[in-house]
Amino acid sequence: MINQTSTEFEYLIIDGDSTDGSIGVIKEYASKIAYWVSEPDGGIYQAMNKGIQMAKGEYCQFLNSGDWLISKDTTSQMLNVIENEPIIVGHMVKELTNGKLYFDRRPSSQKVTMLTFFRGTINHSPAYIRRSLFDTYGLYDETLRIVSDWKWYLIVVGLNNVPVIFCNIDVTRFDMTGISSTSKVVEQQERKKVLSELLPPTILADYQAHWKNIDQARRINRYKIPRFFFKWVDKLLNKWEKYR
Repeated sequence: MINQTSTEFEYLIIDGDSTDGSIGVIKEYASKIAYWVSEPDGGIYQAMNKGIQMAKGEYCQFLNSGDWLISKDTTSQMLNVIENEPIIVGHMVKELTNGKLYFDRRPSSQKVTMLTFFRGTINHSPAYIRRSLFDTYGLYDETLRIVSDWKWYLIVVGLNNVPVIFCNIDVTRFDMTGISSTSKVVEQQERKKVLSELLPPTILADYQAHWKNIDQARRINRYKIPRFFFKWVDKLLNKWEKYR
């Protein structure tokens, strides 16, 4: 952030009372930071909400401690393509637990539907979100540990049809090495809770059926012989449906 060529942004740091030396680094660059605070908080989403309430800019971007911008020109590139869109999202490079990089690049033609949220989400750190949307639809749910940004997207984009534009710019690098199996369990529990609160039973049933099919496909793909058997059965069914 400090080395960005653009100066058309304010840099806010909301620290949760860190004891790992972060405060010393913050103070070292204090002249380039518009606002910073270090105090105990209720988690990452409370910190984000504090930042939103302090922000004066038209758009917000959220970077966690394990995220960073791809290049010194990233902010400038993103600001150049914003044309009053409510939400514009660039690409994310994910650093996996095996040390490899996965380039999560969404085509600009991609359309967001409810299936987007059934399958996954809209990436958060490479997104520029118009700040006024938080006034209209509310802040992040601080009772959730992991999926509050997904819930916010689901409400704003999925249920209220706020458009999302995807652009061909590599924006952030995201460190996934700290994601544990426990975190994945909590994520699924929180998603289930949110969906039961927001969606009518008929749509929720479609979601559950969709994930049942996905889980079945994943289990089949773990083993070579069952995978071929599944394809063979699928071909037989297709022929039967064609000639019956």
